[in-house]
Amino acid sequence: MQNYNELAQSVKISDDKKHVLLDADPSLSLIGKGRSAYVFRIHSTNKALKVFFPDHTHTAKVEAEIYKTVQSIEYYPTLYDAGVNYLVIDHIEGYTLFECLTLGIPITEENIAEIDHALQLARKEGLNPSDIHLRNIFITSEKKVKIIDVARFKQVKSCNQWHDLKSAFHLFYSKSFFPKKIPSFILNSIAAIYKKRFLPI
Repeated sequence: MQNYNELAQSVKISDDKKHVLLDADPSLSLIGKGRSAYVFRIHSTNKALKVFFPDHTHTAKVEAEIYKTVQSIEYYPTLYDAGVNYLVIDHIEGYTLFECLTLGIPITEENIAEIDHALQLARKEGLNPSDIHLRNIFITSEKKVKIIDVARFKQVKSCNQWHDLKSAFHLFYSKSFFPKKIPSFILNSIAAIYKKRFLPI
């Protein structure tokens, strides 16, 4: 297998606003695309390669520094390598909170408390956990919490996303009558409305 840098450089992404994936080494399986990067599973390993778009390489450096800061905290992936445009971290076996909701997998009070604890530990390291949403929190196959996409943990402004998600959990989801399986289009619609600040919680 090629080294991590060679694998990262095998990933070709169009240098425009569409960020089209043009090519990648056969040993990489695409598992996700975010606002700033593509994420691949490296075959025959438990590692994920995150390759940033050409106009987001600055984010690679920031996120690597933050992962190094939280390496002693079990709720965040291990950082194995980092380069100009990539990171190598744990591949997490499990489901995001978004997937839990769409599949009807219960999210528990214990999960919420564990997420709260994970974020508090990051704050103790001088970080400001921000941009916490349903797609960057995992419940692993061992029923443990893992938080990814930490690039915005150094921003200065206050972020209420996790507070609002937690409030929604207690006000709605935790109630016995509330459905535990929600179609993705409804979740995406709620997120779009929330971003426009039409949903004060």
